[in-house]
Formats: sequence, C-alpha cells, structure tokens
Amino acid sequence: MSEADLDHVTAFSCYLFTSDGRLLLTMRGHAKKAWPGIWANSCYGHPAPGESLPEAVSRTLRDELGISSAAELILPTSRQGMRADGELTGELCPVFRVVTDEPPCPDPVEVGDFEWVGWPEFVYAVATGDITVSPWCRPQVAELSALGDDPAEWPVADVEFPTAA
Repeated sequence: MSEADLDHVTAFSCYLFTSDGRLLLTMRGHAKKAWPGIWANSCYGHPAPGESLPEAVSRTLRDELGISSAAELILPTSRQGMRADGELTGELCPVFRVVTDEPPCPDPVEVGDFEWVGWPEFVYAVATGDITVSPWCRPQVAELSALGDDPAEWPVADVEFPTAA
C-alpha cells in the first residue's frame, strides 16, 4: 500500500464478534442521512481531523455501541467506502474486528436496532440476498468470509495509518 493510498483513508468499518463467533449486526438509525434503517456491520465511521484511524475506531465503538474493547485491523485495503451524503466511493475503507463478550449499549440515534447472528449464517444470508445490508457491507462480507469461517482466527494486518488531516 502506498503512502498516497493511506492519505485517502476517510472511513472504516468494524465487525464485532463474541468469543463464540456471533456477529453484532446493527440497523442504522432511522434519522441517519445516509442509508437509514438499513442493516449493516457493527459500526462504520470516519476519523475526525487530527485523529488516527485506530483512535476513530475506538471512539466510534465507545460512542455508538458503548464498547471499550480494542479493535484489530483485518482488511487494510478494502476499497468500499461511503461519503456522508450516502454516495459509495472506491476509497480505502479499512475493516477492523473486535472479539469481546462485553455487552453493547447502543446509542439509539446511531443504531435503530441490533441483533446477534452466527457468522456463517450471516455470510449465507448476504450471499443469497436473504438479508438486505448496506452497500459497503456486502463486499466486505465477501472479503472477510474468504479469510475463513472463524472470525477469531482471521489474521491481523500490520499497517500504520497516518492521522486524518
């Protein structure tokens, strides 16, 4: 990954799993400007100016889900992002994973609903169209499922990101 690529990281996705492999699936808040009421991965966000990507992930997990567990970078070069107006982009949108049994306490403005789902069942439902998910979630699920059936065993990436401008 080039330094120029790293400078264009403006979004991230995070998938939160329990130790037994269940995914925290969230529905975007109904008042959200982009994709309200749509099921998506556990959280999605953007770094604030001067904030590093890991700091942004931690802040979003804490503020939107009440989770303080550490996130690990899994897919540093995922290329599916979404602008604030809801338009999909080809920007870098690194994907993180959290494995924790810490119970979530979702912010109802950010999260309209949530449920725990088995990862293999979720992958199948996304692949067959049995569940409608956000446009950025679908390709990420395909990328993540290629890493194996056990999210806790996915390899952690070793990449450092610059601070957001």
